[in-house]
Amino acid sequence: MATARELWPLYLSIVVGALLVSATALLTPFVIGRATDTVVSIASGQGGDWTDLVWFAVVLLVIALANSLLTNISGYFGDQMSVRLRAILSGRYFHKLLRLPQRYYDNELTGKIVSRLNRSITSITDFLQTFANSFFPTVITLLAVLVITAFYSPWLSVLLIVIYPIFVWLTALTSRKWQVWEKKKNDHYDIAGGRFAEVIGQMRVVKSFVAEKRELDGFNDHYDETLTLTKSQSAFWHRMDFWRRGALDLVFFGVYAIIFVQAARGDYTVGAMVLLIQLTAMARMPVTSMSYWVDLTQRAVVGSQEYFKVMAEIDEPNNALEAAPTAEVKWTDDDPVIAFDNVDFGYSDANGALVLKDIDLHINRGEKVAFVGESGGGKTTLVNLIMKLYPATAGEIRVHGQSVRDVPTVALRREIGVVFQDSNLFSGTIRENMEYGHPGATDEELTAAATRANAMSFISKLEKGFDTEIGERGIKLSGGQKQRLSVARALLKDAPILILDEATSSLDTKAERAVQAGLEELMEGRTTLIIAHRLSTIASVDRIVTLKDGRIDEVGSPAELARTGGIYAELLALQGSENKADKARLLAYDITQ
Repeated sequence: MATARELWPLYLSIVVGALLVSATALLTPFVIGRATDTVVSIASGQGGDWTDLVWFAVVLLVIALANSLLTNISGYFGDQMSVRLRAILSGRYFHKLLRLPQRYYDNELTGKIVSRLNRSITSITDFLQTFANSFFPTVITLLAVLVITAFYSPWLSVLLIVIYPIFVWLTALTSRKWQVWEKKKNDHYDIAGGRFAEVIGQMRVVKSFVAEKRELDGFNDHYDETLTLTKSQSAFWHRMDFWRRGALDLVFFGVYAIIFVQAARGDYTVGAMVLLIQLTAMARMPVTSMSYWVDLTQRAVVGSQEYFKVMAEIDEPNNALEAAPTAEVKWTDDDPVIAFDNVDFGYSDANGALVLKDIDLHINRGEKVAFVGESGGGKTTLVNLIMKLYPATAGEIRVHGQSVRDVPTVALRREIGVVFQDSNLFSGTIRENMEYGHPGATDEELTAAATRANAMSFISKLEKGFDTEIGERGIKLSGGQKQRLSVARALLKDAPILILDEATSSLDTKAERAVQAGLEELMEGRTTLIIAHRLSTIASVDRIVTLKDGRIDEVGSPAELARTGGIYAELLALQGSENKADKARLLAYDITQ
C-alpha cells in the first residue's frame, strides 16, 4: 500500500496517457472508413470532392503524430514508474536482509541471495513496465472496440468477447505446470550463481588446488539441468499455445464471415466494412501478443513469490534498524559485566541437539578470559550469544546487568568491539574501513588509533595514506596489515567489552608481533573474551574456561589449570611435540604451535 501511495502520480499519468493513446488509435479506423466511402462514391460517379481525400490524409497524419507523441509521453512515465519501483523493492529487500537474524545467513549462499534479488525484482518491474506501456492502453482500446462493433453487429461483439475467457482458461491450464518448471530452473540458477560468487571471491584457493575444471563442470551441470527442464517446459507451452491460437483462428473465422456477408447484403457500406475489419484487427492484436504477456506475467508471479518469501521471514528481535538511534539503556557499573545463568543453546536445524548446555559463568570488569575447547565445541557460539547473533534456547545472558533478550540490539552491540580471526574488511579506502565503527572520525582520531594498533607505520608509506583503496576484502594488503586495520577499527569504536577471535593465529612471526602489540593496546582496561588459538595468548589471561561436549569443564587461572590434569594441562604437555598424533590433538582444539 505504501508503494501504491508513493507512485500514484505516475499511475495517474499512465492512465490518462493510455486513455488518450486509445482515443487517437480508435479515430484512425473511422477516418479511413469515411475516406473509403468517399473513394467509392467518386469512383462510381455518385459525387464527392477530391479535396476531401486530401483532408482525410491530413487528419490521419495529425492523428498519427498525436498518437506517437502521447505513446512516448505515456511510455516515459511508465519507464519512470518501473525504475522507481525497482528502487523501492530493492531498498526494501536490502532493508529486510539487514533485519534478518544471523541464522538466516547460515543457511543461505551469498550469491543465491543476490541472484534472487536481481531475478525477482527484474521480473516484477519488467512486467509492470510492459503493463504500463502496452497492456493498459490495449485493454482500454479493446473495450472501446467491443462497444463500437456492438453498434454495427451484436454478434461480432459476442464472438470477440468469447475469445478472452477461452484464451484465459487455456492459459490457466498451462500456467500451473509452467510455474513448477520455472521454480526448478530458478533453484538451479540460484545454486550456480551462489557457487559462482564463492569461486570469484576465492579464486586463489581454486587456482592453488587446480580446481578450475571441477568448478566449471559443476557450474555447467546446473545450466545443463535448466536446459533439460526448458525443453519440457517449452514443448508443453508451445503445444498449448497452438491450441489457444487454433481456438482464436476459429473465432475470427466467424467474425470475418459475418462482416463479409453483412456488407454484401448491404447492411452497411464498404467504408463501414473497412472500419469493422480494422477494429477487429485491433481486437485481435492483444490476443496474439497475449502469449508474451502471459509468459511475462508468470515470470513475475514466480519472482514475486520468491521476493515475498524473503520479506515474510521473521526479523531479528529489537534489530538495529527498528531501534531508535538515541535509545538509552540503564547499564549498571556493578560486576559481573557478563553473566551466563543456566544457558542452553541449539540450532533449530540440528534435530534439537544442544551445542551448549547448562552454561553458568560470570565475568568481571577488566578480566581477560580465554575459551578453550575442541573445534565445534561451542566457543564461537558462546560469544555470538553475547552479541545476540542467536537467541539462547534456555537460561539468561546479562550484559552490564541487563538481559540481552530485552536490550535493543543497537545499544547492546555498541558496548562490544570485535576483532575476528579473518580481518573482514570491505572494499573502499583505509579511512572507510577504520570509520566503520565510528563514522565521521577525524584525521587525528584515525592517526591515534592507527598508531596504537601499530598500523601507522605502513599507512604513512602509502601515497594516499588513509584514502588508499584496498580492494575487495582488503586484497591489496598483507595479512598482518589487514589485521592491524581490524584492531584500529575496534580501537576507534572504543567499546568497554572486547571479543577476540584470536587475530594472530594465521600470521607469520613478524606480523604477529606487530598485531599483538596493537591487541595489547586494545585490551587495556577492557573486559576481554578470547577464543584462543595460541597457548602463548592463553598463558597471559586472568582465567581460562575449557569447554567439553558443550559444557563448561574447568574454570581457573592458567597456573591453576596447569596442575589439574584437564584440557589445558593436556595442551601444555602436547606443546612443542613433533609427534603427529600430538599435533593432530592440538589441531582438534584449534591450537597452533
